[in-house]
Amino acid sequence: MSPAVASLLALLAAIVISFASKLNVGVVAIPLAWAVGAYGGRGPEAVLAGFPGSLFVTLGGVTLLFALAESNGTIANLAARLASLARGRSRLLPPIMFFAAFAISTAGPGAIPSVALMAPLAFAMAPMAAIPPFLTALMVANGANAGNLSPLSAVGIIANTRMAEAGLGGHEWKVGAANCLVHVLVSGLAYAALVRTIPATSIRPDPRETALAPLNRSQWGTVVVIMGWVAAVVALGAPLGLAAFAGAAVIIAVRLADERAAIKAMPWPAILMVCGVSMLVTMAERTGGMQLFTRLLATLATPDTLNGVIAFVTGAISTASSTSGVVLPTMLPTVPALVQQVGGGDPLAVALSINVGAALVDVSPLSTIGAICVAALANADLARRLFRSMLVWGLSMTLVAALLCQLFAGWFARL
Repeated sequence: MSPAVASLLALLAAIVISFASKLNVGVVAIPLAWAVGAYGGRGPEAVLAGFPGSLFVTLGGVTLLFALAESNGTIANLAARLASLARGRSRLLPPIMFFAAFAISTAGPGAIPSVALMAPLAFAMAPMAAIPPFLTALMVANGANAGNLSPLSAVGIIANTRMAEAGLGGHEWKVGAANCLVHVLVSGLAYAALVRTIPATSIRPDPRETALAPLNRSQWGTVVVIMGWVAAVVALGAPLGLAAFAGAAVIIAVRLADERAAIKAMPWPAILMVCGVSMLVTMAERTGGMQLFTRLLATLATPDTLNGVIAFVTGAISTASSTSGVVLPTMLPTVPALVQQVGGGDPLAVALSINVGAALVDVSPLSTIGAICVAALANADLARRLFRSMLVWGLSMTLVAALLCQLFAGWFARL
């Protein structure tokens, strides 16, 4: 058995274990990564090099920053104010979460900073109206993703620049609109399916009937630091996690929140779970497992099925790789050659299919967006269940993206 096959089997085993037991799958994934590395002739150093240090810093920094904001009451106060927009109607909160994340993402920050900002607020609002964590996460993640390929977004700029290099420039509105419409569609279907789980009663307590407490000194200071963090990430391009640690250090230094309480409240089981599985996925990539998987899928493409197949393939790759850093920059420039090799197809439709396929799976907890949502839940049992639900959803989106792109990408490209 080749190392590539062994790595795929190990990844499958970790996924099965995550569903079949209450064991933190991250604990299992790390020794599996070690076993795969050893089977492929890689030493412990190579295995440890696969630890997602950047993701760990991002999750650690963001969750610490918002744990500090939670400990001094800032999150609860802001969540109550945002919930008041629903005017006491609990079933309006999920759409509010979606459109708030969408608006922030579209304006320029992109999906990851938008989710980092919105997820803690959304999970603070959700208990007021008994909104399930899964629906909360889907609304925030898909809302942010819906605006992620706007011409103003950094990811949108990457996609449009790479398309222009491939001779497919000048379609910025189609790139943004196709991505937005697909995310609105799947979010609408998820909302329609899950809205009945939300009690029809008003939000308790109803923000209209309860005087909103003014922000105190510590809360105002925390808001200023968080807004400074957002500005540093958006305007200056500061790394999300490192900037979050800097903001947390400021809050602690000026005594705006309790450091010990915040660190204790951080979702360490969720962070271990996400980082451990990511470590195993990285080892599967380095031993050729993911490449083997995508090669097998690519052999299925014909001119008539190219849009659906390429959406499925890019979605499969995106579950284990960075959409903006790996998938789009790598795949979009290959579109003309790919169409030629297959023997036909619409290059613009193929490019749109790559964008949609890569983006729609990003709610998976193996991606930064999904991981932030899981890490925003302090309750370990709820976080474990959310991890499983979002993993199933994210993987299923490879099929949904393939179907939608097969049916509509060619038509949308001709508009």
